[in-house]
Amino acid sequence: MMPTNLVFDIGNVLIRWDSEIPYRRLIPDPEERRRFFTEVLPPEWNLEQDRGRPWPVAEAERIALHPDKADLIRAFRRHWHEMVPGPIAPNVAVLEAALARAIPCYAITNFAADTFAEAQARFPFLSRFAGTVVSAELGLLKPDPAIYAAFLHRHGLDAASCLFMDDSAKNIAAAERLGFATIHVTATTDLAQEICRHGFDV
Repeated sequence: MMPTNLVFDIGNVLIRWDSEIPYRRLIPDPEERRRFFTEVLPPEWNLEQDRGRPWPVAEAERIALHPDKADLIRAFRRHWHEMVPGPIAPNVAVLEAALARAIPCYAITNFAADTFAEAQARFPFLSRFAGTVVSAELGLLKPDPAIYAAFLHRHGLDAASCLFMDDSAKNIAAAERLGFATIHVTATTDLAQEICRHGFDV
């Protein structure tokens, strides 16, 4: 069965995301910055906001453990928009071409609810999907199979009808196990070419 629906991840597929961008200014020393993102704000900390944890709760947890880093901890949310410097233009062009051809386009994203709303305000194309599953709204994170199942159930789709694109190998592997066709998106991926290989005309 050839896929007939396109399912996009968002961060580092359609918009750029790099949590270190403001911290290169705030913590200029690379080794000190590495320790900060290992010990003070490790990746799993931010994932809990993507699962739905409120920012004040998240900040309070880490400030209790690292009171001397309070300002730097609060800077994560305060400077969040710097972490998203802009769209990935070639991939957004693929989305827009697919929409122009009436190809059904969806999204499954790990995203905090408030920052996703702010991202939609900045990037109007994020509001053009036929349907979007945002992790924080469900309390589920990719690569948990339950978030893919929720997406399929909500939109009445079969996994085999969907081509899923994500920058995370773990998320791609989880989708493949459920029967999705997939594209692992990297900085060098020609997304238009890869989608065409799956039978789409974009």
